[in-house]
Amino acid sequence: MNVLSRKEVADFCREAKRSGKTVVFTNGCFDIIHRGHIENLSEAAKLGDILIVGLNTDLSIKKLKGTGRPVMEENDRAIILASFEFVDAVCLFDEDTPKNLISEIQPDVLVKGGEYSVETIVGSDTVIAAGGKVIQIPMVKGKSTTDIIKRIKDLPT
Repeated sequence: MNVLSRKEVADFCREAKRSGKTVVFTNGCFDIIHRGHIENLSEAAKLGDILIVGLNTDLSIKKLKGTGRPVMEENDRAIILASFEFVDAVCLFDEDTPKNLISEIQPDVLVKGGEYSVETIVGSDTVIAAGGKVIQIPMVKGKSTTDIIKRIKDLPT
């Protein structure tokens, strides 16, 4: 399993690119892993040779989603993601967005879900300016962490 520091992931990506490999990057909270995440990540992996996942830390998720989140702590989420055969490395980031991480690793392909437009995908300007591509993968309808949490809360006790 490859849970790497920022320096390690940047070095890993530089070496992969020197070897002629295409580096794909995506990011998210991945709080409760579900089918939508799996399908999105496996499709992202098909777009290149190396898939890097930027993972929001617990602190950044609390800022983005409120005090009740994340449900699963960052080290557990990182280990789960890194265990998928189609994920080559996971790197945690504390900022609200992965903009700095994207600048550091310079991916060839930036991937986000279809609910985002290219203009609103953080880091798209950096990737496009370097000659890379930004790809949107359609969401799996009815599969979201928010929906799962709501269903759990609605369960009788």
